[in-house]
Amino acid sequence: MKTRLVLAGAVLAAAATHAQSIKPGLWEHAFTIKSASGQMEGAMAEMQKQMAALPPDQRKMMEQMMAQQGVGMGPKGQSVKICITPEEAARQEVPAAEGNCTQKVTQRSGSTIKVSFSCADKPPSSGEAEITFQGATAYTSKAVVRTTVDGKPERMDMTSNGKWLSADCGAVKPVRR
Repeated sequence: MKTRLVLAGAVLAAAATHAQSIKPGLWEHAFTIKSASGQMEGAMAEMQKQMAALPPDQRKMMEQMMAQQGVGMGPKGQSVKICITPEEAARQEVPAAEGNCTQKVTQRSGSTIKVSFSCADKPPSSGEAEITFQGATAYTSKAVVRTTVDGKPERMDMTSNGKWLSADCGAVKPVRR
């Protein structure tokens, strides 16, 4: 679920680019998540601790497997790399979130867009995000996500920034709808 929330957050933040011109190619979306219960942060810290405890060859293999999926983890947060095709950029589209999610632009003002979203997956989640663009190659965002963790309501505050890395997506494949 943690990886899915991070991926959904990346796609959500990028989804608002419908009103903006974006460059096709490889994008990196870096996230920090703060949950009301602290469970998300605890789970991420435990996962990082387990990775650090692996023998060097196994850790390298795990990091390479995650990198092939465009996922990275560091002490300051997570990152996801997403490939935006020239066709998606021309249509001002980005990859759709995995699962049954919808997004709606609720307000546009200059370079800032506000979006509401809802995912009907298990557990369901919903929230709002505000994305501010710095041209066609970067953005910053903040979002509030409401979901359920261990049968209890949970609020997560996410901050993220995205940046265009290159025209070549390398090993990161576009997300298919």
